Amino acid sequence: MYEFVSGPLVWISFIVFIGGSIYRLVSMFKLADKEKVIFPYMSLKYSLRSLIHWIIPFASTNMRRRPFMTIITFAFHICLVLTPIFLLSHNLLWYQSWKISWWTMPERTADIMTIIVIFTAIFFLIRRLVLPEVRFVTFLSDYALLTVAVAPFITGFLAYHQWLPYKTMLILHIISGEIMLIAIPFTRLSHMLYFVFTRAYMGSEFGAVRNSKDW
Repeated sequence: MYEFVSGPLVWISFIVFIGGSIYRLVSMFKLADKEKVIFPYMSLKYSLRSLIHWIIPFASTNMRRRPFMTIITFAFHICLVLTPIFLLSHNLLWYQSWKISWWTMPERTADIMTIIVIFTAIFFLIRRLVLPEVRFVTFLSDYALLTVAVAPFITGFLAYHQWLPYKTMLILHIISGEIMLIAIPFTRLSHMLYFVFTRAYMGSEFGAVRNSKDW
């Protein structure tokens, strides 16, 4: 089982992720090209202004109005993205397979960032269950996507600390990571692919057309 999930299934998940991402991006550009008001209004200046502004914590008015939510959201996304990229064990696997290596974070830092992902995910879950205005727009798919996003971190944490059977947790960790990778192009997790383009369009629309700020 381990040989399959750490071998052929890894290749399948990467092929689906890369192929699906290319398909979604190409589809987006084709759809945008049909709308004659999108590309002509795109502005590099206002696109970059909007992108830089929205990736800075507390830069927008809404972020300053909801400081706790801003901290939680940024912490979740930063740790979710950076932890698997700069994790030592993942780096070793890249090096063993393709002789590719880069900087890795200390294991204690990775532990802390993993815990942040888990607890912020629990916060998002409770928020969806408790707040009426959030629960009203929450569907079963939202719970499923939250599970898909946090499962690799829970299983990886348990496997690393060997609090449960190591081999089982390791297999579950690999499978959950592959499920997340495959899900990205075909679910709302695809916002990680679209964010740059949607924010660039919003910035161009507000800045170049409306002569105002989009925050």
